Amino acid sequence: MFVVEKRKDTMLSLPAAEVSPEDAKSIGSELALKIVKLLAEKEMYPIEIAKHLKVHEQKIYYHIRNLEKAGIIKVSKEEGRQGAVARYYTLDKPAIIVKFKELEPTQKIFQMKSDSDFLEPFVKDGRLDALIIVGSPDPHGPEKARSRDGYYGMDLALFLGTFLNYVPKLYVKLDTETREEELKNNNLIIIGGPVVNHITAAVNQKLPVRFEKDEHWAIKSTLSGTTYPTDESGLIAKAKSPYNPDKQILVVAGKRHSGTRAAIVVAFLKHFKEIRQGNVHNKKILAKVVEGIDLDSDGIIDDAEIRE
Repeated sequence: MFVVEKRKDTMLSLPAAEVSPEDAKSIGSELALKIVKLLAEKEMYPIEIAKHLKVHEQKIYYHIRNLEKAGIIKVSKEEGRQGAVARYYTLDKPAIIVKFKELEPTQKIFQMKSDSDFLEPFVKDGRLDALIIVGSPDPHGPEKARSRDGYYGMDLALFLGTFLNYVPKLYVKLDTETREEELKNNNLIIIGGPVVNHITAAVNQKLPVRFEKDEHWAIKSTLSGTTYPTDESGLIAKAKSPYNPDKQILVVAGKRHSGTRAAIVVAFLKHFKEIRQGNVHNKKILAKVVEGIDLDSDGIIDDAEIRE
């Protein structure tokens, strides 16, 4: 659900959570409202909020409990602090809506794409929250490989742009220039196979579908036990980041550039609905294997089939 406002020729929007009139009372006090406004800016833990507002922490805990029960805020992460566990809170959505009657049919003013669960947390509340890493076009790595996947990365970036209502600064890095701190502090979208992108090689063994070096970099599924050896094979896998358990990675890659094209240009752009549904062998695992098809025999992949 979104709250929308039109200002002159610009349409502005925020994702919104629906709450009951009873739950809306949780923001009825001045202090509760101050807490919510703080959490709209950044995630914080109760003692930190108390210090910021110069209020006794018990008052903060009281409102935090009510706001969490109402579904207005949620725990975003837990962190050890001075022998205890600090719970960080953030808004569930940056706006709330209270309905006093059911929605009614209306004229279709505009069409808005909601952020799918598959794209979270890389796209959150209409903003890109990820570092995109592509393989360097210069010779690098043990095999001195050059990446040709950057072209397809631009297609993926354009696709992600359709889910954004805020355009951030360009946040794309080559695998050769990405630093350890950036890997730890960001959600990662990694494009290209392990031969041309050494970040893919580093996370490869953590993926439910992965590349097998001993089998000439064929794609192997740990879910079905099946091996996909063709150059046109590609994978799309979402998993927890091995660099930071609070972050996630999305790997879109092929055995060769034709497989990466199949995963991005065809599977993501043409079959995104199926991509979001999880693996056929385990719907809870967001990992797909695709195989590109050259329908018109011109040497260019123009469609793909999802193998699992």
